[in-house]
Amino acid sequence: MAGRIEDYALIGDMQTAALVSNDGAVDWLCLPRFDSPAVFAGLLGTDEHGFWRIGPAEPVAGPQPAAQGPVTDSGDVPVPPVTAAAPALPCDRRRYRGDSLILEQEWDTQGGSVRVIDFMPPRHLLGTPDVPQMIRIVEGLKGKVRMRSAVRMRFSYGRIVPWVHRVEQPDGGHRTVAVAGPDSVWLDGEAETYGAHLTTYADFTVDEGERIAFGLTWKASHEPAPAPPEAERELEATERFWRDWVGQCTYQGPYREAVVRSLITLKALTYAPTGGIVAAPTTSLPEDLGGERNWDYRYTWLRDAAITLSSLLRTGYREEARAWREWLLRAVAGDPENLQIMYGIAGERELTESTLDWLPGYENSLPVRIGNGAAGQLQLDVYGEVVEALHLAHMSGLARHDHAHHLQLKLIGYLEEHWRNPDEGIWEVRGPRRHFVHSKVMAWVAVDRTIKLLEQTPAEGPLERWKALRDEIHRDVCEKGYDPDRNTFTQYYGGKELDASLLLIPQVGFLPADDKRVIGTIEAIQRELSTPDGFVLRYPTHDESGQNVDGLSGHEGAFLACSFWLADNLAMIGRVGEARELFEKLLALRNDLGLLAEEWDPRAKRQVGNFPQAFSHVPLIDTALRLTACAGAYLSTQPV
Repeated sequence: MAGRIEDYALIGDMQTAALVSNDGAVDWLCLPRFDSPAVFAGLLGTDEHGFWRIGPAEPVAGPQPAAQGPVTDSGDVPVPPVTAAAPALPCDRRRYRGDSLILEQEWDTQGGSVRVIDFMPPRHLLGTPDVPQMIRIVEGLKGKVRMRSAVRMRFSYGRIVPWVHRVEQPDGGHRTVAVAGPDSVWLDGEAETYGAHLTTYADFTVDEGERIAFGLTWKASHEPAPAPPEAERELEATERFWRDWVGQCTYQGPYREAVVRSLITLKALTYAPTGGIVAAPTTSLPEDLGGERNWDYRYTWLRDAAITLSSLLRTGYREEARAWREWLLRAVAGDPENLQIMYGIAGERELTESTLDWLPGYENSLPVRIGNGAAGQLQLDVYGEVVEALHLAHMSGLARHDHAHHLQLKLIGYLEEHWRNPDEGIWEVRGPRRHFVHSKVMAWVAVDRTIKLLEQTPAEGPLERWKALRDEIHRDVCEKGYDPDRNTFTQYYGGKELDASLLLIPQVGFLPADDKRVIGTIEAIQRELSTPDGFVLRYPTHDESGQNVDGLSGHEGAFLACSFWLADNLAMIGRVGEARELFEKLLALRNDLGLLAEEWDPRAKRQVGNFPQAFSHVPLIDTALRLTACAGAYLSTQPV
């Protein structure tokens, strides 16, 4: 059974990622890419759908779970009998090794203490870009601990039982390989393995100071076998890679730990070969436990990627910005009129949505979806986010790219003809198209930033005409998207509902923070969209009669990005103490490893939605930067 979403840790190689539970189980791993079918899909089902658990096979110290088995007359604790699942004992401690993506989990047992080190070496370190590896090293810390490794590989999201067999080696040893269709996964280990219940087991003892390594390697099944991993060498190289990468970070403020962990997470969600950035490495982790609000986030949303780029640039990471700009130019190609809101990680356009009927879903949340039908939606705000990212890259000194400039001008040409149209909006509602205020505001951003480009560079364009367009969009939003009786902007023209995306109005410069309409909107959202604990909902999912308004049943949790936006806005209007208090409450929602999902369920007091979520970690960084700047401004005004 899958654990709570916050029970999981992320490891990855910047081409795919695994989720490792605090009981030592890898319950999610797609190979060889983020969007490939999962080899371990227990996260969305049960152990029957694939897992790899390494943990103690003896009672832990302290209070004991039931049915651990009798102790023999000699005092030894026997290994539990082989069953369909391995023992599941939550670890006593876990952490990332320094500023890296190397996970360490430790257990204290009756026989001693043990550590399991999990990581995925970046493939360029191996010189094998098409061969992902996951390495697990068991290290004895004290005494002698009985351990068990249990691997159940199930290809195609838990649907296909592979052909698992041994391949004898010239040195007398053997390797275990699982093959199904185009995929093969090779299991190597320094402990003897055996098969039972369609699972590969290894029972072994680790002594103090001893290290026993296991490795899992994917390769196309028609190709020669991959080389076995060199665990210790790859561990050292992986740690060095992350140390060097984090060393580029320019942020040195009071929230450095949270900012660096978020930056590492964003880097882990970047598909290294192309520069595309996935929104999350998972699919169908529910926004509503037991409900249908389940989506596949293993793709590159232009919006998410653009704001991620912004955070990376502001903290010193220009190479990621350059790679994303190249990805964007390839994905959009010469067809900006048909700009999609999301693409595959290599720029693919076809993201057909379907359901996996054989999976019961995370905590029975159905359907389990792959692909994403929202790829065909019209979301005009995306033009603003893309142009803003290109503008920021230019302002940050990224070398000029003529095609990027040309693309930006063509995007504005499209908006000039279509900004008046209704769309589906930022939240991808599966209801009717509307004139969403946020979409219009971001159309204004696209035009505004392009005007700045024309004023600052030799690029040519109809400057005066676009200045008039900018004024027209601004006037239209202020007249049709603002409710003067309530002193607040609204979700869409003519509506009464609020929307947390309105919090971006002062952040993008559409209106100054001290404008009474901005302050009124912030206070209205804080009053009407906040949960009892002060976090922010995206929008009301039901109207006053209780009817659903977004085409989906059920409810959702507080949206963490919106809650960070509120903290940002509070700081912008001078309520810095309140902003800092909210920010610290949000930081407290992170799991013990500093990771955030998309939402927070205020009823269940749990993280919900796909995990970890770029759209949560980006505004965390942005708010930390703003609060740090506010603190600097405050200190600079104090008497010496």
